[in-house]
Amino acid sequence: MGYEGEAWLGIDLGTQSVRVLLVAADGTVLGAGSAPLEGRRDGIRHEQDPGEWWPAVCAAARVALREGPSRIGGLAVCGTSGTVLLTDAAGRPVSPALMYDDGRAWAEAERLRGAGLTVQNTWGLPKALWLLRSHGHGRITHQPDLVAARLVGRPVPTDSSHALKTAYDVEADAWPDFPGVPALPDVVRPGTPLGEVCPAAAQATGIPAGTPVIAGMTDGCAAQIASGALRPGSWNSVLGTTLVLKGASRTPVHDPTGVVYNHRAPDGSWLPGGASSVGAGVLTAAFAGADPAAMDERAAAFEPSGAVAYPLVSPGERFPFQAPQASALVLGEPEGEADLWAALLQGVAFTERLCLDYLHHLGAPLDGPLTFTGGGARSPYWNQLRTDILGTPARVPEQTEPALGMAALAAHGTGSGPLTDVADRMVRIDTLLEPRPDRTALFAEPYARLVDELAARGWLPPPVAAHAHERLNRNTADS
Repeated sequence: MGYEGEAWLGIDLGTQSVRVLLVAADGTVLGAGSAPLEGRRDGIRHEQDPGEWWPAVCAAARVALREGPSRIGGLAVCGTSGTVLLTDAAGRPVSPALMYDDGRAWAEAERLRGAGLTVQNTWGLPKALWLLRSHGHGRITHQPDLVAARLVGRPVPTDSSHALKTAYDVEADAWPDFPGVPALPDVVRPGTPLGEVCPAAAQATGIPAGTPVIAGMTDGCAAQIASGALRPGSWNSVLGTTLVLKGASRTPVHDPTGVVYNHRAPDGSWLPGGASSVGAGVLTAAFAGADPAAMDERAAAFEPSGAVAYPLVSPGERFPFQAPQASALVLGEPEGEADLWAALLQGVAFTERLCLDYLHHLGAPLDGPLTFTGGGARSPYWNQLRTDILGTPARVPEQTEPALGMAALAAHGTGSGPLTDVADRMVRIDTLLEPRPDRTALFAEPYARLVDELAARGWLPPPVAAHAHERLNRNTADS
């Protein structure tokens, strides 16, 4: 067990920045630092220069540790799920990093699906094969592996969480045997010690040499740990640029379409979930420079909105249905900017409800608490709106950053107890939300209208649409 004064470091390699948190055993944040990251987007292309990650980690860590304790018990690193690059034998990048939503590897994904693998176009393995075809030789590497290697001074195994979208079989704990794929990295379970911070990395980051480096998980799993949603039936809805739902289950939630996939928790239990292309990114795109709080206040007059939106951030949908051809839609004509803002907020919440309906359709356990995290959870108005539309209670933690989840995983990996117990100690719930039945009933019709439109376009499978209607009728009757 840790002793008084000990703290853990979480490092989050995000889309727009690196975040580093220094966290005490009781969840107190002792230090925080961030450094920006640049990306290149062009249609379905989304890249980062992996050479930017290490300098950003160094800068953010130095800020976070300015007033740190004398001893850091350990650290862990998370990255964006499905982000891959190629490295040489010494672990140096030899390609750009293809980010989590880069869609250029569709042909490789088609070939893999033809060989019997369940992969999506944006997953890591198709993109790794695209990189090998475009850039020649190299070792397939996941985003946090590059940083962990710099920290310990040598290449490290990848963790099974980041390897999942590179087609690692987490049930068998092995890579599947399929032709035409080069050697893939060694894999360890999250929470496994990878080594210790080497002197050169200590000098660059300010992290003491000898600090244990623990295998991490994807940013979605990191946010789930930070939400405390680790006991069976619990779910965490991460609303950032896009929407990610992650839950906990004693057994895997099987989905033959691959829309829902299962991470493996360090204790061997299961973390099912899925990632949508709907999210708060549409607000930034449609209302650049707007004051979100002021817009929320104006949007409250439009419940429900005169328009129904499916607010995709980028083309194609991954969850609650698989539809590469899907595009953003708005049914009806908003009265003005405030009504459009309201339609987008409500549309994200409708998608969230459909995700939960789909999970129920698959037999996933949904009887535990629901937690809201991500940048969208900073809006009190949106939190209550989502709670009303979902018709279920929700809670918002005090600290919602994935880096907190990595600090908790580091504590677990260095002997501070089961991850569920560590998270219970570190995660502080700030807000409890209750749905208002009259509001839930008010949003039933526009939700049903959106479900029908998605089915009519051939994106949402009819059995899923029917299940959503059944649950809606039951919930409305109950309310």
